[in-house]
Amino acid sequence: MKIVAAGIICNNGKILIAQRRKDKSLGGKWEFPGGKQEEGESLEDCLKREIQEELHLDIDVKNFFMKSEYTYDFGTICLNAFFAESHTQNIDYMDSHEMIRWILPSELKNYDFAPADKPIIAKLQQQD
Repeated sequence: MKIVAAGIICNNGKILIAQRRKDKSLGGKWEFPGGKQEEGESLEDCLKREIQEELHLDIDVKNFFMKSEYTYDFGTICLNAFFAESHTQNIDYMDSHEMIRWILPSELKNYDFAPADKPIIAKLQQQD
């Protein structure tokens, strides 16, 4: 099982979502950005590192939100979602994504998310 940290990254009431590159697994699907945990690394440190590597964005990781497990054809992932805060919406670098968007929470339903991210969206919408 792959352990993954994902960020529900907020700025001015909007959430950052990212579309996976078409040449990657789950290409074209939207997700909460993040990545795989390295050995000896906390999930919070993993999330900060992955967001810095993939988007050159500094974030403040806040509280744990929930865990979502999903078995894809390439293996099972355990997705650990954290709320995080960004001090800017300006992102001019993308390593692993086709595009990014800052959207309102109510707009999440308009995007085709990867299956592991869908329970996170469902729980977020329950809180609205």
